[in-house]
Amino acid sequence: MTLKQLIKIEDKAKEVWVISPSLHYDVENKEFTELVSVNLGQKTKYKYIVPGTKDMNKHIDTYKKLYKLSEEDVSHSFLILPESELNPFVMEIGIYNGLSEDCVACGASGLEDANEVIQFSQSASKEMAKQFKLLWKKYKRVNP
Repeated sequence: MTLKQLIKIEDKAKEVWVISPSLHYDVENKEFTELVSVNLGQKTKYKYIVPGTKDMNKHIDTYKKLYKLSEEDVSHSFLILPESELNPFVMEIGIYNGLSEDCVACGASGLEDANEVIQFSQSASKEMAKQFKLLWKKYKRVNP
């Protein structure tokens, strides 16, 4: 799958769950920043699980300014987990419509723009959505 095909999936999604080591696409990729801006305006819900690194704190500040969000909006949209030595090796994963039967999960480099995107199988997508929901609920104590 290509990045352009992924953009079409995200454009149609009502809810987007992202696991990201860097928020690269959401704060540094022009195509995605435009898409996220439009989607937020159309009430698409975004939820992020990210590591608590110094760089991530800067990226969250950029995200907040870029999309004109309040601190409360950011608090509801981000789950910040402890930093891990695995962060540089983690792909960015997007889960689209994770609460529905036809959810789709895709992965791409979390550190740079790449045209290639991996679309995971339906069963893998559902399992990722399930794990995202469990992790979110464990720390946020509410469903995503």
